[in-house]
Amino acid sequence: MQLDTVLLKVASRCNINCRYCYVYHQGDTNWQRMPKHMSLDTVEDVLEQLARLYEDQRHSFAVVLHGGEPLLLPRNILEALLRGLADRLPQTCGRAIQTNGMLIDEDLLELCLGTNTTISVSLDGPADVNDTFRVAFNGEGTHARTVAGIDRVLRHPQGRRLFTGALCVVDPSSDPERVYEFFKSLGVPSVDFLFKDGNHAKLPPGKVAIESTEYGRWLACVWNCYIRDPKPPRIRILDDFGRLLLGGPSLKEGRGEFVYGIAVIDTDGTVTKNDTLKSTYDGADRFEKTWSIAEDRLSVIASSPEFIHYAQLQRPTSAVCKACSLLSACGGGMPLSRWHPETGLENPSVYCADYKLVIGHIRETLQNYR
Repeated sequence: MQLDTVLLKVASRCNINCRYCYVYHQGDTNWQRMPKHMSLDTVEDVLEQLARLYEDQRHSFAVVLHGGEPLLLPRNILEALLRGLADRLPQTCGRAIQTNGMLIDEDLLELCLGTNTTISVSLDGPADVNDTFRVAFNGEGTHARTVAGIDRVLRHPQGRRLFTGALCVVDPSSDPERVYEFFKSLGVPSVDFLFKDGNHAKLPPGKVAIESTEYGRWLACVWNCYIRDPKPPRIRILDDFGRLLLGGPSLKEGRGEFVYGIAVIDTDGTVTKNDTLKSTYDGADRFEKTWSIAEDRLSVIASSPEFIHYAQLQRPTSAVCKACSLLSACGGGMPLSRWHPETGLENPSVYCADYKLVIGHIRETLQNYR
């Protein structure tokens, strides 16, 4: 098993309090036991092991700084990490920061430029949409400060090189055309629309039943905006579905049938599974064996039976999924959305009906263009 993405949880705390966050509001408590941020010693272990990983697999991988809020990492430690990644890994190994944008400043932009590190900012749409869920600890909205961070990046002479786009968690009660036009007006190069976390025991916010299609209808409307727009921003989920329907590959887990190697390194150096699994039950993202970046080689971890079993969870095992004509595009969705406390992951995604609607709509559109 080769690793495609290494997610570095460089900070275990956040400076805002998003109401849907899978880290802090879905029942997992591991963050409370983690150091607030990576230490310089842990950063050095990370750098050494990532360099070894590339030597071992000779296959490029992406490194993403995440949290919590990754920019809460003290700046001297962040600089040591980013400069170390630039020095020890080839340019083909991308480096990125996923941030809420509020702590972006000119020094950070210069550091990112000097280390070829890109920035993606989480923002859910216009102020009234974003500030329903993405709020500060005092309940105030975060929209204005996030947009100010994006503007700061785009005003930089090299801003287009630094900024890869926005990550938006879908609110199906919002107006999809308005959300689309909002991101267009910001000038973002891409938008990655994500569905809210949920499963068969706890439906995602905004979804009234397993068979309902609120999210699918929302995304289908965005697709209509997308194909009418002569100069659209890239939209990864729609690009992936369209590419897969035409026989091409997906670029992200949760779509298509390719299995991605994803490892997470926590602030204490512990290696864990994809952290989105936290939304299912407390501890779902942790391996039975405790691996530490200070002692264990990443390539050895990735080759272990337990890691391979975890990676294979990306493939759905439900008979319903296996018999579905859309499986090659849908891929069964994210594992976390298949979970039920009694049947585990032996279920279709809670978003099955939504995927059928939007993928069917995209397929029909593509057929009409042929």
